[in-house]
Amino acid sequence: MSHLLGIDIGTSGTKVLVCNQAGRVIATATSPHDLIMPKPGWSEQDPQQWWRATCKAVKAALHKGNIKKNQIVAIGLSGQMHGSVFLANTTKPLRPAILWNDQRTAEQCAQIEQAAGGKRKLIKAVGNPALTGFTAPKILWVKQHQSQIYRKTKQILLPKDYIRYCMTGTFATEVSDASGTLLFNVAKRKWNTTLMRKLDIDSALMPTCYESHEVTSHLSAEGAKAMGLLEGIPVVGGAADNAAAAIGNGVVNSGILCASLGTSGVMFAHSDQPALDPGGRVHTMCSAVDGKWCVFGCMLSAGGSFQWFRNELAEPELAEAKKKKIDPYTLLIQKAQAAPLGSEGLFFLPYLTGERCPHPDPDARGAYIGLTRRHTRNHIIRALLEGVTFGMNDALEIMRHMNIPVKTIRLTGGGAKDPFWRQLQADIYNAPVATVNSDEGPAFGVALLAGVGIGVWKNIQQACKAIITETEKRKPLRKHANQYIPYHKQYQQLYAALAPEFKSITKLS
Repeated sequence: MSHLLGIDIGTSGTKVLVCNQAGRVIATATSPHDLIMPKPGWSEQDPQQWWRATCKAVKAALHKGNIKKNQIVAIGLSGQMHGSVFLANTTKPLRPAILWNDQRTAEQCAQIEQAAGGKRKLIKAVGNPALTGFTAPKILWVKQHQSQIYRKTKQILLPKDYIRYCMTGTFATEVSDASGTLLFNVAKRKWNTTLMRKLDIDSALMPTCYESHEVTSHLSAEGAKAMGLLEGIPVVGGAADNAAAAIGNGVVNSGILCASLGTSGVMFAHSDQPALDPGGRVHTMCSAVDGKWCVFGCMLSAGGSFQWFRNELAEPELAEAKKKKIDPYTLLIQKAQAAPLGSEGLFFLPYLTGERCPHPDPDARGAYIGLTRRHTRNHIIRALLEGVTFGMNDALEIMRHMNIPVKTIRLTGGGAKDPFWRQLQADIYNAPVATVNSDEGPAFGVALLAGVGIGVWKNIQQACKAIITETEKRKPLRKHANQYIPYHKQYQQLYAALAPEFKSITKLS
């Protein structure tokens, strides 16, 4: 039987998935990545480690599923957005890739906004404001601070597209990932060469852009040997991680949203038109659905906040979980469930790596606010879960004000795994939530796109309709939803009150 291969270059690791042409997942494998943090607020990775992880995970998935290399008929690629890989004439990058959660480029963001003629004109030109996580500010930073590297640069690639280059020798990207560079005309689905000229960025540095399902290239002999596959396998455009996760959850029609709680947190909505938020608080980009768009908000440290708590403050739970042989996150959520709704006035601000949506503030900092002697460990854990979910609800409120229909929110990532957190999301979002029969995320989404690319399905909507179904559904508990409204308003006011102090705190750090 023929199989489809999906590869997702995440922040914490590369995930590889193999499914058959009925959409049944045969095998998965993951290989981890290291994070480089040279200074506070800086975040980098070695792209060559992504490639080594890809090759390792592909071989592991084939072995695990007892899949022969001649059974793989198409490959889809996904990856973390916005990262910048600077290349000369070889696969060895000129410097480490600067990642999506790097905050060093506030000055360059101001320069981009000025060059575009102001924030509103920039949003009209590329669909989004200038944020530190995007690619264009990183390019300017390297140009201004590492000019020798910039002069040697012949091509700038996004993370998944660097892997494409290693696999095929081809420079290419696709519309959903290109939308996150701040150099792309989202409405017209092509590079914005006018803005590039204003920024003195040579458009030749950016790769050819395709639709997500289109075949961009084929596996080279060198790439095939490294991955343990056959030469000539078609590789489709694929999708940025958020767009790919949406495909993997069947978010391909109006009214269906996706709330993804991974390291970052993303509230994602399909849109038939390029709807814009004039304030740029949420992003408008091309979706992986041919000729369609998406609107989403991204908070930088959602599940990442929970991971920080587990790693740094949960030594008792880690020991107990090891003894009971259960997931420490399960134990932490059990303790959160023992605290009352609203955590008796304790709030957690999840700005551990700055923030992006709805507050484009690299200086924002995390905080617990409202602590009293009444508060227990249970309150502290629940406040964290509520704070992260409040942050997701910030983006949802903006979408509602943009008249984006909200019929059902499909949950994925860590926030979908526990029934308590699923209900918490339904209550705070005040909307029905659902899980689906696949929780494999972006790797599954791009495997389906690979199938569309070689004609297994007519389009991605047909693929999702045939394969993805909702499983558990939950409605908001009306009493809880109403009780959470003033808590969410108070949460929003806390950022406004503390924002003036964050810059001073950053200087002290």
